Amino acid sequence: MQKLLGVGSRVKHPAFGDGVVIRLHVAAYEVCYTQFGIKTVGKDYDNWQVVEHIPAEESVTFTEAEESLKRILRSWAGVSLETVPLGERWKNGKMILQADGVQPKEVPVDVFFHKIVMMRDRLRVLEQQINASKKLDDEDKVNLQQYITRCYGSMTTFNFLFRNREDYFVGEGS
Repeated sequence: MQKLLGVGSRVKHPAFGDGVVIRLHVAAYEVCYTQFGIKTVGKDYDNWQVVEHIPAEESVTFTEAEESLKRILRSWAGVSLETVPLGERWKNGKMILQADGVQPKEVPVDVFFHKIVMMRDRLRVLEQQINASKKLDDEDKVNLQQYITRCYGSMTTFNFLFRNREDYFVGEGS
């Protein structure tokens, strides 16, 4: 009989890859996978590898689960969980996209800003994966790094949204 997994247990699923148990239900686990997000898996499922077993407890606070998830995401995916502040003048603002003959589209600035920060984090993860790749030779790594640097350069347009200069995108010319 398989041991009951607790919140924070790390698993490797044959289809979904690396994940962590984030919630227990009567007959299933909720598992957050690095590449596929949150999936429900039956407690009787035994075709995955348990990488780190954390015993199930009677009650786990949301904060404890959140801290476990942050720790696992940092160690497995290089995901940045930093808080990047939006410039004060943009708080509660909205972007309005308008074209002739089309209803204007309003997007809250903080939603747009969050997407920009996510893009930066994903570029950083991509950069880390390139650097860690055993299949790429050094020339390929340098070429891909230069491409990522150009992507950062394209994103410098959005630096005005950031409160702190150290959070800015930096391209080739900087």
